[in-house]
Amino acid sequence: MARVWIEDRENHADYLEAMEKWQEAKRNGSKRRPPGRWRVRWYGPDGKGKAATFGKLPQAEAEMHAITARLDKGSYRDPKSGKAATKIVAEEWFTSKRKIGRTTRHDYRELLDNYVIPKWGDWQVGAIQWEDVSAWLTELETKPGKSGKLLGPARIIKAYRVLSMVMKHAVFSKRISSSPCHDHELPRPDDEDEHVYLTYDQLERLAAAAGEYRLLILTLGYCGIRWAEASAVKAGRLLVAKRRIRIVQNYTDVKGVLALGPVKNHEKRSVPLPRSFADELADAAKGRGSNDLLFMAPEGGPLRYNNFRNRVFDPAVKEAGLGGMGVTPHKLRHTAASLAIAAGADVKVVQLMLGHKDAAMTLNVYGHLFPDRLDEVADALDVGRKVALAMAGASLATAA
Repeated sequence: MARVWIEDRENHADYLEAMEKWQEAKRNGSKRRPPGRWRVRWYGPDGKGKAATFGKLPQAEAEMHAITARLDKGSYRDPKSGKAATKIVAEEWFTSKRKIGRTTRHDYRELLDNYVIPKWGDWQVGAIQWEDVSAWLTELETKPGKSGKLLGPARIIKAYRVLSMVMKHAVFSKRISSSPCHDHELPRPDDEDEHVYLTYDQLERLAAAAGEYRLLILTLGYCGIRWAEASAVKAGRLLVAKRRIRIVQNYTDVKGVLALGPVKNHEKRSVPLPRSFADELADAAKGRGSNDLLFMAPEGGPLRYNNFRNRVFDPAVKEAGLGGMGVTPHKLRHTAASLAIAAGADVKVVQLMLGHKDAAMTLNVYGHLFPDRLDEVADALDVGRKVALAMAGASLATAA
């Protein structure tokens, strides 16, 4: 039996009954269309029978050819699958995210519950069009968010990316053929995300002003590790002889609950440790077990970001004369990257140090800091060309 065929329903009992009801309704003034005489039938990839009816034979033939082509190319999808509610697809997508960390999971959940599902939850996933998403972005920019305040550009971009990932899941699950989340004009990120690059002198002043947490500031500013990673470094992962710190875990804080978990992107790594303060770190770790934290809160246990900012970091920034620069513990990563690049580190070294997923991300963020070495390339080409010309000249002289 053919996979796709057309069935004439002219003498089928259900068609004749439907026609009688339609004719009666028409006499009573109804303007609805008559029932479809031609039925396209086929078996989907799942082996189950499917059907769709059409009023005219050419329409049915066109659909038969289209379904046959999609089945042959492997691009077939069930026409009914696009009718699934977006909230169902969104939950499927969220459940499929098995490798994300606690903070990212919490953020995705919040964006789904506050912005994506309230807007799109009851929509059929196949009904969402590009212009609908564009109008939603305008709505997010102009109307107050869940807090009653306008959303910042960064939050709008995150909400859009969550919807985009849900739509991508719908494409992968063959509910829709293409995503409506593409080529949209997104708001510019806030200026508060701008990088801050401290000099050696500024970094040393800040570290000195941090008192007992001087070594933590130096580690953040020279090694480039994230705050969540620094707060989870254990004494046993300080490898002074090799001048390395092993980064394998971090602390995440979700609604005041700290939890120890894998590092971002699951990128375990070793970061370089300057010898100039490596021995001081070794002294600080003396007497501690290998599983004890290297940097701890005054009362013991892991440091909490907000407490550290309020009690130590912000006062140290002010004392060091760096107020107004927007310095934060996280932005010390930018200082570490800039100092490493200025010292001659290549992009791969900086990527590994910072724990970026790939070198492309490092170049996107810090590409402008790498020196322009075009003159060096031109000079090297000149040397090579001169050698080649000299050798060619010697060969001609010998031949003569």
